[in-house]
Amino acid sequence: MLIGVPKEIKNRENRVGLTPESVQELIAAGHQVLVESHAGQGINASDDNYIMAGAVIASNATEIFSQAKMIVKVKEPQAVERALLREGQLLFTYLHLAPDAEQTKDLVASGATCIAYETITCASGALPLLAPMSEVAGRMSIQAGSHVLEKTQGGRGMLLGGVPGVAPAKVVIIGGGVVGSNAVQMALGARADVTVLDRSKQVLVHLDQEFGGAVKTVYSNKAALEKHVSEADLVIGSVLIPGATAPKLVTKEMVAGMKRGAVLVDVAIDQGGCFATSYATTHQEPTYEVDGVMHYCVANMPGGVPLTSTYALNNATLPYVMKLANQGWHQALAGDKHFLAGLNVHAGQVTNVHVAEALGYQYVDPALVY
Repeated sequence: MLIGVPKEIKNRENRVGLTPESVQELIAAGHQVLVESHAGQGINASDDNYIMAGAVIASNATEIFSQAKMIVKVKEPQAVERALLREGQLLFTYLHLAPDAEQTKDLVASGATCIAYETITCASGALPLLAPMSEVAGRMSIQAGSHVLEKTQGGRGMLLGGVPGVAPAKVVIIGGGVVGSNAVQMALGARADVTVLDRSKQVLVHLDQEFGGAVKTVYSNKAALEKHVSEADLVIGSVLIPGATAPKLVTKEMVAGMKRGAVLVDVAIDQGGCFATSYATTHQEPTYEVDGVMHYCVANMPGGVPLTSTYALNNATLPYVMKLANQGWHQALAGDKHFLAGLNVHAGQVTNVHVAEALGYQYVDPALVY
């Protein structure tokens, strides 16, 4: 199969769909890989590195989309890329369609087969291709939040861990999944005062055991959210309903009741955000203020650390790329219900129930598109 890797064009997105090492694996398996010139510059991979791995270098994205059978990306295709998709082409990338009506409309119109990393599941119910970026984003959320807490960035002027004789910052993490547990690890490492809210008793028990009681665990409800958000210096939003729009758990009234200079980091912003006052920002302009509260809502947080995140992502995605290349999407998905869960759009039909419900499309069971 001819696989195409365009250069990512989302604002300051420096990751790349395939590393030279992944390209080498695909070439060894008998496939062809076409990589856009400078696609790997964000991970310090030159065109020569890709050529040595066996790839052919294309001068622009039009060449990639016009020739490749499968397009492998990191972030959702931007409008100019969606215009290049064609009927029968296979797109494999993060999509996050539920809060993105324009992208969904364009993908439906393209006739392409679109498989989303973030809705592929595994036997345990986890999301194996979302997990590595959730790990990165969870750890970055504390790094970013602690920076925005500095007075020069609009924050309260606090050091996350305090110093002897001065109390540390109060960090509240909403959601104890992969993002939340990684945020806990970093926040505790910085000696912050950490509280996690979640609606799963099992998750709270796991966090209590994993961190030896060092993190406070609270069952999440409206009253608990109001109390702990109002007391927080830094709030991390890390709730996730796979494929669906994130619930708005923190209301405008809760934000208005927070400390002046407190910080909200919305890691759920790819799925619409879990704070009522959230809207997507970029690495170029990452923050804004509402009611004296600083918001950090960068929609591609792991793009800020592309060297780490690209390799972490490829470790997870390459086996799936290989399976699609070896078998074609039809056969690869037919025998694997967990892989099939990644099919979001096919031949003008929406095949993810959460996307269909969120955006008003007729849902088509992905098992019926064969």
